[in-house]
Amino acid sequence: MGMSVGSGAESVKSEPNVVPMIDVMLVLLIIFMVVTPALAAGFQAVPPAGINLKTHPEEDTDQVLGIDKQGQYYLNKRALQNDKLAETLKSIYDARTVDKILYIKADKDLEYIKVLDAMDIASRNGVRVVGAVSDQVPGTESSVAGDVPDPTKK
Repeated sequence: MGMSVGSGAESVKSEPNVVPMIDVMLVLLIIFMVVTPALAAGFQAVPPAGINLKTHPEEDTDQVLGIDKQGQYYLNKRALQNDKLAETLKSIYDARTVDKILYIKADKDLEYIKVLDAMDIASRNGVRVVGAVSDQVPGTESSVAGDVPDPTKK
């Protein structure tokens, strides 16, 4: 008994039908072409309210840059002349091989451009990561899993 392989019009084609795939790709391309400019044009950042903050105990090796209402810098709670910030940060972070993190605590009424200026100075002088530090809103508690309330804040 032999097996006959179909011939002529009854044979099965072995080539894929790519027309539906091309249709789907063109629709997706058009959607992305329309949506992408709309996303970039209307983007506005809204900062977090500061309700579920994870406590960060300051260690001795942490460098904390404070900025008061007048724009005066304080490095680890010690006053620092504003024009000396760059060279002070450079001397601290050039000596480090790891953990080049700077935490910034700024007054809530300070103009944001002053914070950006401090971050710019820091990034040009050896700081690789900048962390913004905020306080928990009074009267609220963090609901972050594993966070323990600070007993000194009562």
